[in-house]
Amino acid sequence: MSAELKTGPLGESSQYAEGYSPNRLFPMPRAEGRSAVGLSGALDCYGQDVWTGYEFSWLNERGRPEVAVLRLTVASKSSHIVESKSMKLYLNGYAQTRFESKSKVRDRLAEDLSQAFSGAVVVDLLALAEPSLGVSELTGECLDELDVEITDYQRNPDLLVPAATQGAKETKETPVTQVLTTHLFRSLCPVTAQPDWASVIVSYSGAAIDQAGLLKYLISYRQHQAFHETTVERIYVDIWERCQPEKLSVSGRFLRRGGLDISPTRSSESQTMDVSRLARQ
Repeated sequence: MSAELKTGPLGESSQYAEGYSPNRLFPMPRAEGRSAVGLSGALDCYGQDVWTGYEFSWLNERGRPEVAVLRLTVASKSSHIVESKSMKLYLNGYAQTRFESKSKVRDRLAEDLSQAFSGAVVVDLLALAEPSLGVSELTGECLDELDVEITDYQRNPDLLVPAATQGAKETKETPVTQVLTTHLFRSLCPVTAQPDWASVIVSYSGAAIDQAGLLKYLISYRQHQAFHETTVERIYVDIWERCQPEKLSVSGRFLRRGGLDISPTRSSESQTMDVSRLARQ
């Protein structure tokens, strides 16, 4: 390696030790992340975090590599999250470890990760031809072409207003059901300050939300630092408190980094999360 690369701004090297070790996992209390974005206590909502790992492999009994796409489903009621780089280091340890069967790999993952998250983790090892891994498009109304002026790049919940308050005449709006989406979302990792890009889906029923205000609000996270999970929770609580919908669901489909993507959903209703892959994931 050249002297320029050794001293350049490329970050510190990581030791990818071969061999399985659950000690590489670094759990963090959800309460700490929530406190950092102004949330306290348990959230009164349903939710789950879906992790997808595209760089997962292990060795069979004869030493031949096996590959699969790893999908983890973690309930938001679990007391901890796991720092994503530590997850990558942990998963990398499987690459040179022999297992007698695919089910043994799944069982080992489920045991380790349920302990790290302090809650049950559902583990799926998907074949590369799995239909749900194909690229899909978001349904709903995309807000990205709205002609809005942006001045806030730090979270500003004051931008969230009911559509009925716009203009001189205020009338009670007929309740609506809408699915609003944007691909313009960006926030920052609280550990490295690297950008976290995402598509965000807001589905609600109730008084209409001003769409321009919602888009400006979501863009205001552009320099906001928080983990994926707490970012989606902060968005959910802001919309719930400011716009007071009857029903609400917020999903963040974050782009992968290091072969992992995380897609949290928080909802006022119990629901099954759409796990289909978007073009940028």
